[in-house]
Amino acid sequence: MKDSSKVNSNNKEKYAPNNRTIRLDEKEKIKYLKNIVNINGQNNGSIDNLINKIICGDTFEILPYLKKETFDLIIIDPPYNLSKTFNSSSFKKTNDIEYENWLEKWMKPVQQILKNNGSLYICCDWQSSPMIYNIGKKYFIPQNRITWEREKGRGSKTNWKNSLEDIYFFTKTNDYKFYVDKVKIKKKVLAPYVDEKGKPKDWQKTEEGSYRLTHPSNFWGDITIPFWSMPENTDHPTQKSEKLIAKLILASSDENDFILDPFGGAGTTAVTAKKLNRRFISIEKDELYCCLTQKRLEMAEKDKTIQGYKDNFFWERNSLYK
Repeated sequence: MKDSSKVNSNNKEKYAPNNRTIRLDEKEKIKYLKNIVNINGQNNGSIDNLINKIICGDTFEILPYLKKETFDLIIIDPPYNLSKTFNSSSFKKTNDIEYENWLEKWMKPVQQILKNNGSLYICCDWQSSPMIYNIGKKYFIPQNRITWEREKGRGSKTNWKNSLEDIYFFTKTNDYKFYVDKVKIKKKVLAPYVDEKGKPKDWQKTEEGSYRLTHPSNFWGDITIPFWSMPENTDHPTQKSEKLIAKLILASSDENDFILDPFGGAGTTAVTAKKLNRRFISIEKDELYCCLTQKRLEMAEKDKTIQGYKDNFFWERNSLYK
């Protein structure tokens, strides 16, 4: 009988049959490396040659070579102020002042390459959140702070389980894009209310059931962290979900707008931008993650599905019709 479990070609480790984590074998690495751009601190041409590309390199060296006022939207998921290993590299926790200095090193050039009507979103945890705000407000206008529920992990016996993260919403000016109708949540109505004439009040009856469109708030409790049975999952330790990034992209950009992710990781921003018909550049210094991004982009050619998003709506958790 054939073993249906997956096998990693590097360490021969077996995985459960339903484990859909995206991995690479050696042949795939060679294949995808050919599509990755290496700038190595030098400008290899115009910005046109970098559209929809994954740049492998140090974002601190690459950002100064990007043209001013180029990007409509910048989404940043930087290393939090925690000691963390990211495959071939690591980030070491430091004190608040040193972390703020590190933030400022990339935030100033980011301000220059964002369009005047552009938007910036920066991910953080509760410890780095105050520092992100302190430096961010020096270069941008704070518009909001999104808090989302990161329901993962078993918790702690000596402290409250940390299950929340923040995303700061900054803009360069007060003239910016925001499309609330594109990010409304479709919720199932369990007790439909009708007016005096018997007509639905702020809800609609469909063949799939009764639903209401609600305005999104700055607390998101409907995000699922990628895990081993999800087709978007990778082995990146801090991967964000496509659904989370899709909300930012749809709210703050139009089709064909230009999006930058200077800490690309395993490519969620690039992949989601592709699925939503936006142009993008993703910068990541680890070759493995660049290759994973290329594989995910190739997969997105055939499958543009985003978990929890269908028919141009974000659906309330567990209410999406089949």
